[in-house]
Amino acid sequence: MLETIFPNVNWETMWEATLETIYMTAIAGVLTFLFGILLGLLLFLTSKGHLWENKGVHSIIAAYVNITRSIPFIILIILLIPLTGIIVGTILGPSAALPALIVGAAPFYARLVEIGLREVDSGVIEAAQSMGARHRDIILKVLLPESMPALLSGITVTSIALVSYTAMAGVIGAGGLGDLAYRDGFQRNNLDITVTATVIILLIVFVLQWMGDRLTYKFDKR
Repeated sequence: MLETIFPNVNWETMWEATLETIYMTAIAGVLTFLFGILLGLLLFLTSKGHLWENKGVHSIIAAYVNITRSIPFIILIILLIPLTGIIVGTILGPSAALPALIVGAAPFYARLVEIGLREVDSGVIEAAQSMGARHRDIILKVLLPESMPALLSGITVTSIALVSYTAMAGVIGAGGLGDLAYRDGFQRNNLDITVTATVIILLIVFVLQWMGDRLTYKFDKR
């Protein structure tokens, strides 16, 4: 049936491109979640009035986050090409897009993590401190569990942004649906491929949003 609706689409190639997009989004999403939480925690904990208050360290981390997330992603990919070649060993293919995807998304997510942590009731933190809880315990047993709905909601938004990042990365040879839509769709004037790739990207976004909403609801204690 699909072959009838879109006769100019090579479905084997489309499937490979879809898997490449899912691969880039999944790997980058997991690493962004980890690095973003680390950066977000440091932003929160080193800010005024919190456990590791340190104006100098906070200023450095905040400057890194603000500068990195302000750089347009397509420019960030180009700037990181030398580093990508060193880390991955190539500047082409899905794996080559991962450093730029993570560097671009982690600071964005870190700000969402910081916002989520600030929503934690300060009374809960003070109660844990009064009971002699160590900083590690406050982080792992109070801050992260209490802010988990916000963290999950934030990584959902970030993962959806990553899907669009993979499409842009495709323009410079990273593979995936963006590369296919640009190379075989736009450049060869094949509207079927462009439309099909767009629909699949939308489906991936809808699935990510649905999964994120379900997880957020599950962890929300309110």
